[in-house]
Amino acid sequence: MRKIVSTKAAPAAIGPYSQGNIFGNLLFTSGQVPLDPETGTVVGTTIEDQTEQVLKNVKAILEEAGSSLDKVLKTTVFIKDMNDFAAMNSIYAKYFTEGSYPSRSAVEVARLPKDVLVEIETIAYV
Repeated sequence: MRKIVSTKAAPAAIGPYSQGNIFGNLLFTSGQVPLDPETGTVVGTTIEDQTEQVLKNVKAILEEAGSSLDKVLKTTVFIKDMNDFAAMNSIYAKYFTEGSYPSRSAVEVARLPKDVLVEIETIAYV
């Protein structure tokens, strides 16, 4: 049985998609960009600031679904400039602890919604 996840603690969807879907014991989050949940505006101009906001948004969706960062199995990171990878990774490492690191893919993309620098999606268990 599928269940839609929605929380005001993360930005509202800016298109025809859900913040997250639970199917069985798996949660699939939509890609999160660095939007302030209250204002819908882009947070920060640096990769560090934007990664921080993205992961706060991801965390809010996970928690609304009854999951958490330590239950994330897989992440996909979309980054505008791979030269920012190390800086993004330094913030990312604050959110995921050794011993429970998720599997991860990271790809450089030409453009992201609202011209942000990073977007992250996850698969977690509930």
